[in-house]
Amino acid sequence: MLVAIVGRPNVGKSTLFNRLTQTRHAIVSDEAGTTRDRQYGKCEWIGREFSVVDTGGWVEGSDDIFEEQIRKQVAIATEEADIILFLVDVNSGITDLDAAVANILRRATKPVILVCNKTDNSTQQFYSAEFYALGLGDPMCISAITGSGTGELLDLIVEKMPEESGDIEALELPRIAIVGRPNAGKSSLINAFIGEERHIVTDIAGTTRDSIYTRYQKFGFDFLLVDTAGIRKKSKVSEDLEFYSVMRSIRAIENSDVCVLMIDATRGIEAQDINIFQLIQRNQKGMVVVVNKWDLAEDKSTKAIQYFEDTIRQRMAPFTDFDIIFSSALTKQRIFKVLEAANAVSEHRRARVGTKRLNEEMLPLIEAYPPPSIKGKYIKIKYCSQVPDTRVPTFVFYANLPQYIKEPYRRFLENQIRERWDFSGTPINIFIRQK
Repeated sequence: MLVAIVGRPNVGKSTLFNRLTQTRHAIVSDEAGTTRDRQYGKCEWIGREFSVVDTGGWVEGSDDIFEEQIRKQVAIATEEADIILFLVDVNSGITDLDAAVANILRRATKPVILVCNKTDNSTQQFYSAEFYALGLGDPMCISAITGSGTGELLDLIVEKMPEESGDIEALELPRIAIVGRPNAGKSSLINAFIGEERHIVTDIAGTTRDSIYTRYQKFGFDFLLVDTAGIRKKSKVSEDLEFYSVMRSIRAIENSDVCVLMIDATRGIEAQDINIFQLIQRNQKGMVVVVNKWDLAEDKSTKAIQYFEDTIRQRMAPFTDFDIIFSSALTKQRIFKVLEAANAVSEHRRARVGTKRLNEEMLPLIEAYPPPSIKGKYIKIKYCSQVPDTRVPTFVFYANLPQYIKEPYRRFLENQIRERWDFSGTPINIFIRQK
């Protein structure tokens, strides 16, 4: 589920993004055009989760360039997002750029919510009536900086969210997505998986979008391949390639259990790879890293491989327990190993550790290395268990003073679990509760 925030520069898109995601990732400034790098985050409201994209007025230049770039962004957002938030500034009134954006959005088949920002008092709410002229329905009056009205906005977003389809869930097959930045080799890898025997690949209905899931039954594997930009036809929109790619990646990640993150061996790990990795982490999905185009690498020595692996794990720390496979989709080198690794991660996500064995292994270790005492109070963990039927492996430790156990000790517990049981490729949740 993807919600895009669009609008002209300096109407408060980044402020609203920070408010919805409860972060401070997006830089906020009074200067127009501050947001050049797009921001992607998660929002949760009354039990429903969705991704938020801050599309930002990031281009420097004249008003004509601004208008052209915003038209391009709005077109991509309209193509890819499920719900569009059109942000306007009550203090500025309707500008030419607002009218141009509204003209595009009126043709959209997606739900559009007109959001009137900077309405800090009741007098300014009266001024919002001017925006009825845009022809996009009732304006929602909010103040992104103070949070006023954002609860009602979230209620409206959840109300307009499509119901989750249960057809795919009923199959209970692993869902594997191939994600990565443009030209990393996603399409080549998918083509290598499917091969020429197309009769064993069947489309599965059950979503409103076109062929998002493809069932893959080959070499003893049976899973759902989550559609990415590599399979679906590219939009006819003259798009910004990086923005378009990440919009598609968000959707693929959300609909998957395991993500195969493609990295181009000829370019190394870049900022966009880290952005996509962080999306996988925020969505708590399993992961396998594939360094593609290894046949084109000049240095294939063991030392070069070790350096590449160390660099990737260092950039993605603290989560480092995942497989890194050096392959070539073009020559089909090690692509079977990619399938094996992705399937193994899917099994790790469903793995269960018996309560008795968990306590036998973990309690003596906790006794030998207890949480550090705080304010002269000693913290004791007496019992632990794995929570059944969760999306990712989740462990609960019961302590007398859970509020004093900090993140470094939670990471210590996670590392000890990973050493004793194989949960490679999947995140682990650690909760501390009152005993």
